Amino acid sequence: MDMRPEPFTPPAPVPRTVPPSRLEVIRTVFNNPLELWGVPSYTLPWIETKFFKERTLIVNDPGLIRHVLVDNARNYKMSEIRQLILRPILRDGLLTAEGPVWKRSRKAMAPVFTPRHAQSFAGQMLRKSKEYAEKYEGVGAEGQVFDISVDMTEITFNILSETLFSGEIVTESDDFSDDVDSLLHRMGRVDPMDLLRAPPWVPRLTRIGGKRVLGKFRGIVAKTMALRQGKLHIDPASAPQDFLTLLLQLAGPDGLTMEEIEDNILTFIGAGHETTARALAWTLYCVAKSPQVRERMEDEIDRVMASGTQPVEWLDQMPMVRAAFEETLRLYPPAPSLNRAAIADDEWVSPNGERVRIDEDVTVLIMPWTLHRHELYWDKPRAFMPERFLPENRGSIDRFQYLPFGAGPRVCIGATFAMQEAVIALAVLMRRYRFDVTAETNPWPVQKLTTQPRDGLPMQVSLRPPKPSGVN
Repeated sequence: MDMRPEPFTPPAPVPRTVPPSRLEVIRTVFNNPLELWGVPSYTLPWIETKFFKERTLIVNDPGLIRHVLVDNARNYKMSEIRQLILRPILRDGLLTAEGPVWKRSRKAMAPVFTPRHAQSFAGQMLRKSKEYAEKYEGVGAEGQVFDISVDMTEITFNILSETLFSGEIVTESDDFSDDVDSLLHRMGRVDPMDLLRAPPWVPRLTRIGGKRVLGKFRGIVAKTMALRQGKLHIDPASAPQDFLTLLLQLAGPDGLTMEEIEDNILTFIGAGHETTARALAWTLYCVAKSPQVRERMEDEIDRVMASGTQPVEWLDQMPMVRAAFEETLRLYPPAPSLNRAAIADDEWVSPNGERVRIDEDVTVLIMPWTLHRHELYWDKPRAFMPERFLPENRGSIDRFQYLPFGAGPRVCIGATFAMQEAVIALAVLMRRYRFDVTAETNPWPVQKLTTQPRDGLPMQVSLRPPKPSGVN
């Protein structure tokens, strides 16, 4: 008999059993799109439907996903509604640019994010994680409550600032985390005018309050660029050879425009750390509710860090820590939907001969949120079970049933960077501290570009208790 306790099932919307009315669709998409999806989205390989007379294909089948994102990716562009939301914020940043602009930017940034180069950041990630962990000095065994969603935004921003910008992002205050949250809350959600496909010049009343904070971010970028340009003008050899310098040196008729450089810097400052931050916070929450998983992670962290292994090797040396983070990415994917639109008619044939026709202009929704919780592809799909991602089990997971970083030409350029950063940060934090839930810890996932906990994530942080005598 299996005496192991049932795995923890984290909070998430229950699939709808009755289709929503048009008014419910508008209200739900505005408040929290994660609550929109019904039972078919979690049980069928694909679904054809209509939203406001627009034909939509919801895709969960890994083979069809591969067809759209990889095999025939040239036939699919970013969907209009996604661009209506993101382009006002990021303009021609890497997440929103298309065609030649995107190719130019992607090619320019690729050298910084190769696995080998990303691994060179490990030492800086370790140092900034240790510096941030000092925030919890003095909590003692009794503990103190912190909003972990805020703290993880701060630690990942510190790491991003140090690794890609050499610590020279010109922020003006200590409320950066609040600014990021405000930007995503005001600017990063669907407005009713988006659903109605109103042109960009039609005011989005829900975003009016976000223009001030967006202007603040643009100001941060302008000052950061000006500071570095000054250094490059005075003595190019003395300027840090980092991501910021690389972009500025690419300015010119054969490279990037200054506007494109600004857009990409904003993309990384405003959103480059946000996805990792949210996933780290959800990981600490899920681990706190899974004592056996936490114990295995702590044992692994203690052993590896005591051995003197360099942080660049931790991603491979800490499989349980990595698995816990990857399982959290499954349950709470930072990017819960990937939206595309067909440029021309297309067709895909499944291995058993079923044909799926995708007409020109049909919107294709590939949703990691439903795909990662799909009953056809996962055992106990709503449960937190990190062992799925241990090396001996990974082979059973299809490449296109797990998409925390997307896939194809537009796969997340910082995937290796994010994975390494997450394992290092978790190891540093969990080596000394315990993160536990309190009576006020009742998170609910909400989609605001990323999957974040509504009203934050208060958790009690305390010193880890000493191990019993004789336990290694």
